[in-house]
Amino acid sequence: MRNRVVLFLLTACVLYPQGVDYVKAHYTKHEFEVPMRDGVKLYTAVYTPKDTSQRYPILLNRTPYSLRPYGVDQYRENIGPWAQFAREGYIIVYQDVRGRWASQGEFLHVRPHKPAKSGPKDIDESTDTFDTIDWLVKNIPGHNGRVGMWGISYPGFYAAMGAIDAHPALAASSPQAPVAEWFIGDDFHHNGALFLAHAFNFLINVDMPHPEPTKKGVPNFDHDTPNGYEFFLRMGVLSNADEKFFKGKSAFWKEMMQHPNYDEYWKARNVIQHLKSIKPAIMTVGGWFDAEDIYGPLRMYEFIEKNNPRGQNMIVMGPWDHGGWSRGDGDRLGNAMFHSKTAQFYREQIELPFFEYHLKGKGEMKLPEAYMFETGVNEWRRHDAWPPKPTRERRLYYHPGGKLSWDPPTDANAFDEYPSDPMKPVPFIDYVAIGMTREYMTDDQRFASTRPDVLVYQSDPLTEDIVIAGPFTASLNVSITGTDADFVVKLIDVYPDNFPDPDPNPKAIRMGGYQQLLRGEPFRGRFRNGFDKPQAFEPGKATKVEFELPDIYHTFRRDHRIMVQVQSSWFPLVDRNPQKFVDIYNARESDFQKATHRVYRSQSQPSYLRVLTRQ
Repeated sequence: MRNRVVLFLLTACVLYPQGVDYVKAHYTKHEFEVPMRDGVKLYTAVYTPKDTSQRYPILLNRTPYSLRPYGVDQYRENIGPWAQFAREGYIIVYQDVRGRWASQGEFLHVRPHKPAKSGPKDIDESTDTFDTIDWLVKNIPGHNGRVGMWGISYPGFYAAMGAIDAHPALAASSPQAPVAEWFIGDDFHHNGALFLAHAFNFLINVDMPHPEPTKKGVPNFDHDTPNGYEFFLRMGVLSNADEKFFKGKSAFWKEMMQHPNYDEYWKARNVIQHLKSIKPAIMTVGGWFDAEDIYGPLRMYEFIEKNNPRGQNMIVMGPWDHGGWSRGDGDRLGNAMFHSKTAQFYREQIELPFFEYHLKGKGEMKLPEAYMFETGVNEWRRHDAWPPKPTRERRLYYHPGGKLSWDPPTDANAFDEYPSDPMKPVPFIDYVAIGMTREYMTDDQRFASTRPDVLVYQSDPLTEDIVIAGPFTASLNVSITGTDADFVVKLIDVYPDNFPDPDPNPKAIRMGGYQQLLRGEPFRGRFRNGFDKPQAFEPGKATKVEFELPDIYHTFRRDHRIMVQVQSSWFPLVDRNPQKFVDIYNARESDFQKATHRVYRSQSQPSYLRVLTRQ
């Protein structure tokens, strides 16, 4: 059984095909052990053009996923971000980061940055990048003195870290779906809630230790079932994961279980806070439907923009899953259709011109600060800022009978309530998969809207297009019968009943009434007063829970409806909250209890979404 996590691991190298024969015919491969300032050597593969009639910029990709294949006579099928880079001429460099695969040293997940350094033993990813670039420009012939970096996902983290205290030769960097914040919004936690299936599947395959540098992989974990809902429900409490499966071998899993709150361990791993005084040109890239790292690119761009006002900083967001811009056409995701080859457009019209300009001085910099794909109308938009200007803040209020409206409620004491049973959690998909699927972020939510443990609010059919652009906030007034709860809020585009089916339609998809997920996020209620300040609920007491969801850029078309769903489980995407205020990572089976939750929608205690609409 092939684990979906393999897609995550291969994202950085599954690119537009070139072919081994082409690479061998036009490039010479060398392998080096590049020394760092503390004496550790990092294994590095360098592909140099055989045509020596001109000088070429260097493009560097640092990865924890292996620079395979190893051996100077063994060539990658694809080099560079995509095929045209090899044809245009670049010196392409791949490096195993410290402590991974063939590199020496100790590996630390999202190694904390050290702003102040007292000597050569004070290392971080910024110093390793600086030392690597310094060695390359001094030892690799035929370069033009300019270096660029790119990377998707974890390599995107390294591309961002390399821009901190950057080497003078680093002219441009493109962090793509960069890991930035593993407690608030990327990968393993969203608003303090553990993304169980993703964290488990990633770490059980990636975080197994090897005592010495190695060039050999390990077999993928076998779940012994294709059904992730059943697998994780049978696993039981979170402490069983280590006892039954990790068996103490994943250091990071153990560390996560020891840090359930936003303490110094997690704060030190917040990449974004260090992105100050950035000198290289930055192009951050992300996907609106990236199930793994949508938080990182949006917040990274935002922070760099605020703290580097004179820098060259741009963002690109398209209708993609994790790394979807680097492969395929990008014309659809799951059942959502985008009606153009968005990924091809990005590669040809955005990514290549960005590096050609900054690393070769070719062409003109005609790219806007924000190149954003507007879903719903499926058009690329060019903006000089993100969120775009002007916008208007508006509120979508919850009303009786499952209505959603811009009008505030007038009832004096109104609420809706629903049961929540952690032993029968709401599934995040209505089909069988072992983990977090790539397409869940566009999946049909009709299965969830029929459940008694999901509240549904929807507008009347729209009489005009409504464009929502930027981050938005879920504001809930709630009460619970337990002492803790999660709240999942989903924003959904409901298609008209007469919406046409795809043609051809091999899966017999009925698109009339389709409830397309646009954005869904959980929030662990105990963190309503701060992620470092967990606090129990008082049973029966009305309490405000408010949290921000990542940006969208979507047009709800005329005749469509806007829908919001509210629920308290999303399994096994999110781990189960026992609904009792305990250390969830060490909870016992007896801690899990049924509860009833109320969502208030009165004049004095309204619940709503606060959004930005385009003017």
